[in-house]
Amino acid sequence: MADAKVIPFGEEPRSRRNTGPRRGRPDRGRSPLKPVPAPRDEEARAGGPAEDGPGRPGRDGAAGGWERKVAHGLNFLRRRLTGEYEVDDFGHDPELTEQVLMALLRPVYEKYFRVEVKGIENIPATGGALVVANHSGVLPLDGLMLQVAVHDEHPAQRHLRLLAADLVFMLPVVNELARKAGHTLACAEDAQLLLERGEVVGVMPEGFKGLGKPFGQRYKLQRFGRGGFVSTALRAGVPIVPCSIVGAEEIYPMIGNARTVARLLGFPYFPVTPTFPLLGPLGAVPLPTKWTIQFGEPIATDGYPAEAADDPMLMFNLTDQVRETIQHTLYKLLVQRRSVFF
Repeated sequence: MADAKVIPFGEEPRSRRNTGPRRGRPDRGRSPLKPVPAPRDEEARAGGPAEDGPGRPGRDGAAGGWERKVAHGLNFLRRRLTGEYEVDDFGHDPELTEQVLMALLRPVYEKYFRVEVKGIENIPATGGALVVANHSGVLPLDGLMLQVAVHDEHPAQRHLRLLAADLVFMLPVVNELARKAGHTLACAEDAQLLLERGEVVGVMPEGFKGLGKPFGQRYKLQRFGRGGFVSTALRAGVPIVPCSIVGAEEIYPMIGNARTVARLLGFPYFPVTPTFPLLGPLGAVPLPTKWTIQFGEPIATDGYPAEAADDPMLMFNLTDQVRETIQHTLYKLLVQRRSVFF
């Protein structure tokens, strides 16, 4: 199997040219990679008849539609086998993300959790932005649903590059999938580089404290750390978009934490829910709650001076502003919610 083409940041991708060098370090490129489009001429030849005729469905017919899907699938497999696809220095594979990972997550997003999205227009159509969201649900399904929401609901179909914890990249299989989906380690340098390239970056500052909090503390935000995400946004000069997610808290009602088991396994917590571990693997199926994701108005950072990123008081104030915005929106959405499941 051939290797994929790796496009380092110092080279110019095919999509757009670099907008300028990065301060204090070599220019590694700014434009996000675009998925390799399927060859239109090959799909046209294999995807259906050029003309309608007796006994032959037209281009919109069922048979022609299936033929086009098969042709598209075969072209996708050919590109994977020959290495005719691109990944960036972080391992992001846009084509695999759109054609496979999004296709697997989309039914869960649309049919199982029935996600409703509000305020998607607050994410800019171009340029970098930092989406800051609350975190919950025992397993990080909220991050995956957030990624689908940004891609499917935004007119520009933007890719959300999530910042993930070290544990994600220590797990086999999960590590590779996370890289290919565009996720990267939650460190300031990687986040700033992505933002300066014009990417939409997602961060959930609560981390494991939010993900593994008891059910009795649902929708009560935990600490947002020391405001490192604010400093990164200030240095990159990109807007901060607060994001509130309702529905994820109830998918695994965590009523206990087996700390001894967690230490043995090297996990930050080991959840005990009404169905897990009592029902075994069946208890790992999340409850089909109804989700709402709301993106708040962006908080501009490009008006601050360069030294603002080193001002601890400013970082504290902006961090508190983002946190309070998310918390207030969570309460508002909870009041408007008719039911956990409907």
